[in-house]
Amino acid sequence: MFDCSAATTATPGHIGCLCHGPEIRYIAERVKLRFSRRDFMTGIAAAATGVGLGTTASAQLQPPPPATARPILFTNIRLFDGTSPTLREGARVLVEGNRIKSVEDGGAEAPEEAMTIDGAGGVLMPGLIDAHTHLTFSSVPLAVALTADPNYLALRSARTAGDYLMQGFTSARDAGGPVFALQRAIDDGTIVGPRIWPAGAMISQTSGHGDFRTRHDLPRQDGDQLHFSERSGAAAIADGVDEVLRRTREQLFLGASHIKVMAGGGVTSDHDPLDSSQYTEAELRAAVDAAAGWNTYVTVHAYTPKAIRLAIAAGVRCIEHGHLADEDTARLMAEKGIWWSLQPFLDDEDAAPFPEGSPQRFSQMQVISGTDTAYELAKKHGIRTAFGTDTLFSERIAARQGAQLAKLTRWHAPAAVLRMATADNAELLALSGPRSPYTGKLGVIEADALADLLVVGGDPLADMSLIADRNNLKLIMKDGQIYKNTL
Repeated sequence: MFDCSAATTATPGHIGCLCHGPEIRYIAERVKLRFSRRDFMTGIAAAATGVGLGTTASAQLQPPPPATARPILFTNIRLFDGTSPTLREGARVLVEGNRIKSVEDGGAEAPEEAMTIDGAGGVLMPGLIDAHTHLTFSSVPLAVALTADPNYLALRSARTAGDYLMQGFTSARDAGGPVFALQRAIDDGTIVGPRIWPAGAMISQTSGHGDFRTRHDLPRQDGDQLHFSERSGAAAIADGVDEVLRRTREQLFLGASHIKVMAGGGVTSDHDPLDSSQYTEAELRAAVDAAAGWNTYVTVHAYTPKAIRLAIAAGVRCIEHGHLADEDTARLMAEKGIWWSLQPFLDDEDAAPFPEGSPQRFSQMQVISGTDTAYELAKKHGIRTAFGTDTLFSERIAARQGAQLAKLTRWHAPAAVLRMATADNAELLALSGPRSPYTGKLGVIEADALADLLVVGGDPLADMSLIADRNNLKLIMKDGQIYKNTL
């Protein structure tokens, strides 16, 4: 507050160091009482989340002001309610607190104290939902994810979370990683980000898709220290029914809303061929039973028909990826009411950059070759389909969530795409039942739904590319609080 260096020796007529005077001490105590720890942490988080994002993003990532006690009325908007194939003209939407109070025709009266927001003819729609993301790992290189100080990864994930929200994604289903602290910091207002449904550590067998150990880490002996990926909460290596039960229950202990199990080979890992199926039916069933005891569900990473069918036999509720599924497997998914969490993996600018000739690139191209067929089978058999990005290890690609959503017009009409990323994804989130971190309906604009809303400048049902550019998002609201407003 004051420089005391010049006042250490009193001279005639000198009153001494000002910061030790009674008046200053009184003021300092009053400031200290009002400068709470939460305010301090919020300021620190705002500085951290703004680093490196550029002037515009940094300004947008400042913590929001306290929620206004005044109702908010949206006027002069066209409404996409999350389910209808067309826009509703002339509606006015009233928000009170963190809920939608009413959706009425234009002539409805609003409370006198309401703050009115003129939507300038834009489209009011529910906040977007990413049903398969990894907030800790989406924007850092794999080598960094495996070697960095966990505190550094936490700071990076805070920045990533703020960026997700500024792309219009107000909710995220995290499909594996250490995000429990991130979720808590967002929910208590310390930092800015989407609602998070966390899976916690990914459950993997030895040499499974979640096993990132090197050859010299084996053989693993009883009592050996856990690998860094396990200690950090990224993965949990479990072999046999008893270990799977333990690791699953640990994630539920920590607050998992659902459980993620690796049931087949993948692209990014080194020790599991893409065509491999992982875990026995008994091991998968152990995870399913543990989750069911907590009234939630298991989703699995799987690409091949064999891995998918084994997981379904064990009682899982959702398949992540599944790009190599065949007709019979798709039919089984439809019959059993299984959710299919698909991603638009194509050989384009959003493909993970693996070296040509590498095993990862070979597996990647196998997956990409099945993308068109997977979406076509999902449509043909009426399988409940979710949208997710599953971006890993690339800050550039992580900043293109909206662009990846817009790609779905390759297989679906724009209205169906937006429904998938709002109302349909919200139904998938609801599978968590009482383990859901949030109470209330999402993905729709209707009375008593949670007030997660976007205003888009233009009509995304006519031009989905509007969603690809965050500058077209004129307003972003989450839980009744406005995080961006350029109207």
